Amino acid sequence: METKLLKQSVCIAIVLFLNCFGNARASLGVTSQKAKPARASKPVLHPADRLSLDYYHASCPQLEGIIQQKLQALVKKDNSLAASIIRLHFHDCFVRGCDASILLNHQGSERSAEVSKTLRGFNIIDEIKSEVERKCPKTVSCADILVAAARDTTIMVGGPFWEVPFGRKDGLISIANEAKNVPHGHENVTQLIKQFEINGLNMLDLVILSGSHTIGRSSCSAIQQRLFNYNNTRKSDPSIDISYLHYLKKKCTRLDNYVHLDVATPRIFDEVYYKNLEKKKGLLLTDQLLYSDQRTASLVHALASQPELFIIQFGVSMVKLGNVGVLTGKDQGQIRLNCNYVNKA
Repeated sequence: METKLLKQSVCIAIVLFLNCFGNARASLGVTSQKAKPARASKPVLHPADRLSLDYYHASCPQLEGIIQQKLQALVKKDNSLAASIIRLHFHDCFVRGCDASILLNHQGSERSAEVSKTLRGFNIIDEIKSEVERKCPKTVSCADILVAAARDTTIMVGGPFWEVPFGRKDGLISIANEAKNVPHGHENVTQLIKQFEINGLNMLDLVILSGSHTIGRSSCSAIQQRLFNYNNTRKSDPSIDISYLHYLKKKCTRLDNYVHLDVATPRIFDEVYYKNLEKKKGLLLTDQLLYSDQRTASLVHALASQPELFIIQFGVSMVKLGNVGVLTGKDQGQIRLNCNYVNKA
């Protein structure tokens, strides 16, 4: 049995490595040698292909420094803001793509939806945007600021660095009903895979990006059914470790109480999230199902046992997330002057 698991783990490690290597080659412009076609056709650019690492080098060279400086001071005061910014970025990209539509603040917007009530970090993006506007007016989109902020806050809590390509425009539309497209923590793995595939992300991205739950908290209201009425049985979810179940019941005497997503190392960005799943200590149902479902269990095991794989692949999957549904065309979106509102005509 141990030999079988080891072989399985090695195979998954190879898959992860090849995926990382393939993405790394692409980012460096390395391609396999192929015979040239008889007629060269004009390539059709995907919107994300218009993003570039040097997009603001001439127009706002101090951009990343501004973002980092602002975030360092804020995260130092409140370490939990890192998870909030990453979550805000995720919610943005899963609705209409990474266009900062989650930041629009008006009646009927995504931000006003019930599922968005626990989102934080809006004021932080506003602070950064105000400073950027002072230094580089009418130049940098809110969408780009949010993507970069998610990367920088990850680093500040011990996570990996990855290069962020820029050039996104801000969207003009935000609809509350569309916020339901974001996973809520109650889906099964089949539903999660489908939600990710719709956004151009695969099963590996699902498992890797779920690893962001190595930091952050969840309200007790999100796990009430698991604790007290699993599948309408009026009993607890049997997949929860019994000692962890007792701990959660003590913590969740009120719906508006909060518990850490990672019970072991809640303030450190590491692979322990996956080790928790192996011990039946995943907080959200969607977390624990990643280990109980055969399609994703082997990935969880590989990431739990080989932390460097998680660190390497997290940056790759975050770049993919940041490229979802971006607006880059001349007639697409705008550079908002205030992230809360569409520019006046």
